[in-house]
Amino acid sequence: QVQLVESGGGLVQPGGSLRLSCAASGSIYKINAMGWYRQAPGKERELASVISSDGSTNYADSVKGRFTISRDNAKNEVYLQMNSLKPEDTAVYYCNILWGWPTPRSSWGQGTLVTVSS
Repeated sequence: QVQLVESGGGLVQPGGSLRLSCAASGSIYKINAMGWYRQAPGKERELASVISSDGSTNYADSVKGRFTISRDNAKNEVYLQMNSLKPEDTAVYYCNILWGWPTPRSSWGQGTLVTVSS
């Protein structure tokens, strides 16, 4: 069993910051990409950011320059620092990890709600 536990969501005013964390545990090995997806009310889930095993990163255009993804391989954790938050960043944020070899597997967290509102 693989378990991903997210934390750090909450209510924040526009312009504020939040830091999301995701910890992977269980029978997980050879972690490749680690990422954050988000799903706003009434919309499809979309990629916010991803970080590969070599540390290279990708961001959705909507979050570039405001969000920073990082990972701690020793702890099997991934983080998302979110600055200059906007109301349109309001969504449930999900952690996703690709792991395993030779066939990669995908595991999801339960999601953490981020609400940006005054």
